Order: sequence, then C-alpha cells, then structure tokens
Amino acid sequence: MKTRTILKTMALSLVYFFAVCTMTAQEKEKPEIDHSYKPMTLKLSEDGKKYVRFIMWHQLWATTSNLEAEDAKLQLTPSIRRSRFLAFAQISPKFLILTHFGLNGLSPGNLTSLGSNGDSPQLFLHDAWGEFKVHDAVYVGAGLHYWKGLTRLSNQSTLNLMTLDQSRPFVAWHSLGITDQFARHLGVYAKGQIDQFDYRVAINSPLRNTIGGGIDFGTKGSDLSYTGVSNLTEDEKPTGNTVLEGYFRYNIFDKESTKLPYAVGTYLGKKKVLAIGAGFYAHPNGMYNESTGKHSSVGHFALDAFLDMPLGSNGDAINAYAAFMNFNYGENYVSRWAGTGSAIYSQLGYFVKSAKIMPYAAFNFGSYQGYEDPVTAIDVGVNYYINGHNAKVTLEYHRIAGDVREGAIATQDDGLSQIRLQMHIFL
Repeated sequence: MKTRTILKTMALSLVYFFAVCTMTAQEKEKPEIDHSYKPMTLKLSEDGKKYVRFIMWHQLWATTSNLEAEDAKLQLTPSIRRSRFLAFAQISPKFLILTHFGLNGLSPGNLTSLGSNGDSPQLFLHDAWGEFKVHDAVYVGAGLHYWKGLTRLSNQSTLNLMTLDQSRPFVAWHSLGITDQFARHLGVYAKGQIDQFDYRVAINSPLRNTIGGGIDFGTKGSDLSYTGVSNLTEDEKPTGNTVLEGYFRYNIFDKESTKLPYAVGTYLGKKKVLAIGAGFYAHPNGMYNESTGKHSSVGHFALDAFLDMPLGSNGDAINAYAAFMNFNYGENYVSRWAGTGSAIYSQLGYFVKSAKIMPYAAFNFGSYQGYEDPVTAIDVGVNYYINGHNAKVTLEYHRIAGDVREGAIATQDDGLSQIRLQMHIFL
C-alpha cells in the first residue's frame, strides 16, 4: 500500500514538473526576451569598485504528508522555506559590511491572523558583520557571522544548492539552534587565501538560551546535556563560554571566492573545481553531567572533497561531494542533528545543459553510540533550470529512516518519506 501511494504521488508530481518544463519551453517560440541576470548593484564610483550589492530570494515549497504512514490521507502542504534579503557594501578594499535578514519555515500550521500575534516565524537577523583587511591573506571580522568550521556544507549557500535543500538530518549544521542562531554565531573570525589554499577560523560565544540545547534525543543512559555554558563549575565559576571552529581548503584547479562565506552547491559547468577540505569544531566544557555536576568538552573533526566541472564541449557538467564527520559529545550522547559517533554524506549530480536539467542523488548515513541502528537519509531529485540558479524548479523524493528525533517518526523502525516540490527565485 505504501509503495503504491508513493509511486502514484511521484507520478503525479512528475506530470506537474514536466508540465512546468513544457510551458517554459513553449515560451521560447515567442519573440525572444532578455532574461539574462544582472546583479542588483548600486555603484558608488565610476569604476564600480565602490558599491552596494543587494540579493533577495524566495524558496516556495509544496510537500506531501508522510508517505510511510499507514492508511493516512495524502495531503499537500504549501510553505515558504526561505524568504531572505541580503546586502553588503564595500567603499574601500580595506573594509566590508554585510546584513542579512529573513524568515524560515512559514506554513499554514504557524500562520497567525495578524502575522505577529503568536509564535509564527518572523523576520529575524541571520547575519550582521563587519570586516577589515589586515593583509592580502588576512581578513578579520566580527559580529553575527557564518564563517564556520567542520565542512564545506557547514558553510553552504542556499542560493545555489545542487540538491533541493541542505541534507536532513542537518549533520553539517550540527550546532543549529544548540549553540548558534540558525547556524550563525556571535564572535570574531579570520579568513584568507594564499595561492590555491584558503582558510577560515573563528572564536565564538555559544547560545545562552538552552531551549535548543540539553535535549537528549534517543540516548542510552546518558546523564549528559549540552548546557555546559548555562551551568557553573563546582567552584561556582562560569565556563563553556567559547566555541572554536575552522575550515581549511586546497583548490587543485580553479580557486573559489572567499569574499563571502557561502559555499557554492554547483557552478553548472562554469568553473572547474576540485577542492579538498578539513575542518574542526571544539567547545571546551560545553557538556554538563546532570548527575555529577561536572563539565566535559565537545570536539568534532571532518574531511571532505568537492568536484564540480564541465564535461566535454556540449556544456554538460558533473557534481560530486563526499564528507566524513566524526562527532564527540560524550558517551552515548545524541544531539539534535548528530551524535557521538560518525556520519558520512555524499551527493552526485549530472547537468544536461541542452535540457536544462540536473538529476541527482544524495545519501546521509549516521552511526551513533546512542542508537542501536544507523540513521539513513536519501534524496533523489531533478532540477530544471529556467534561468540557472536565478529561477529553477526542483522535484525531490526525500526519505529518513531510523531517526526517532524526527517529529513524524515514533520509533526507529518507522520512516519519514515525502515528495517535495520547490520553486526557487533569486535576484
């Protein structure tokens, strides 16, 4: 029954998806219109070196209910996954300022009559930092920032994802809502580039609000909670108030920009990139033992590799990424998105330029001490690029198995599967 429902829903979704593609293709028969993308930039000097750059984007979703549920009525729910506005300005090569705000996850379930009379998602600050150039290879900044450690996907841009969204469970955004505000920390960072090598390191202050932290999802007899910063030491002194993280990358072919922290998901054949990376995340005394009153430290490290390059002369391109992540919160602890143990993530996509499509598959696997069975997730989908990443439609089948942390899953024996459709536009 489940298989029949999934196949039927997928078939209907494919019909809709290709209908959109066909309608877009038919528009080509009309007189040609200039659809080329030009960045929204306010030039403050004749040569354009002084400027203010504006970016805005919407990601609009339609998702099915859990297709794994027995005899559940199929429902389709619209939502706004992201609605964002970002601006950064540079009037001197010596300094830069950036501001980014927006909302996430607005759905019929959290709308309110007036937009502010409840706990529905509101516009909030995502990024706000200033940066100074100290040397050609050293830039230092401070504020609410996204210069993160661990992996490339920890610094993922949501403007040019190869998949529909960041892989869930969010192992790359492992600290999301636990020590940071939506993957951003308040702190100081340094970044730079030396030939083919680039780096980013940061010293941050963790979130003091423990609503997201200290929840032991699926642990086996662990007395640990991720609330070390909110608990004094045995001699009544504050601790756990520093997070250290960094990411180091070597570009074998083309160099990637480090002007902004947001890592590109796919260049659609416009660059030839092979990047090897390594990263870490450390939170001394971040954990707290409820039984003993003692603190312990959090320490993660990761290795990854990213390939995105054109193939042949027809404009096709391949995209591949793989990451190995090792997490250590303490014995048997399972955090909101990761857990003591290890995880791997991989993705593969192929861009067919003539058809403007990119079919892809992604796989997420986590093996944690606190779970008897592994957590797995798979995403299989296709992007249709109406105008590159500026206007695209994505259809994806998404499934998570063995994860009791997902709200729709009662036990590790159950699964969560959905078909998701996204309209993505950014200017």
